[in-house]
Amino acid sequence: MQSSDSPAIKNEAAPRWRQIGLWSVKLLLAAAFIAAGSANLYGLPILVQNFEQIGLGQWFRYFTGTLELIGAAALLVPAVASLGALLLAAIMVGATLTHLFVLPGSPVPAIVLFALSVMVAWAHRDQNPALASKILVDRD
Repeated sequence: MQSSDSPAIKNEAAPRWRQIGLWSVKLLLAAAFIAAGSANLYGLPILVQNFEQIGLGQWFRYFTGTLELIGAAALLVPAVASLGALLLAAIMVGATLTHLFVLPGSPVPAIVLFALSVMVAWAHRDQNPALASKILVDRD
């Protein structure tokens, strides 16, 4: 029997304003990462230059852009929103470190996107055990 303060019951009883707020954040994040991922895949000159300066090669720009698009799409699918948010948070850790130690410019946008991604992952934290058990069961 689940207690009344378990995450599954909290989500079912979440006020409408909280659900609207969460979807607003997810849509904002998805739009930001769709724009960033598309710009990476398109080859926006400033991004080509940035990835050249990072020193990992242009394959990393394509890889990053693809992951950004996958994460953005996952945010909009409730069953995997937590995984999408965790993926995007990990990308933003890399972006923050890159802006602190390699590229000029402020790391603040990456930090804000990281914080919003973590907020979405936290809001969907009840998905993680179910996703993990499904992945482990499918492997057997």
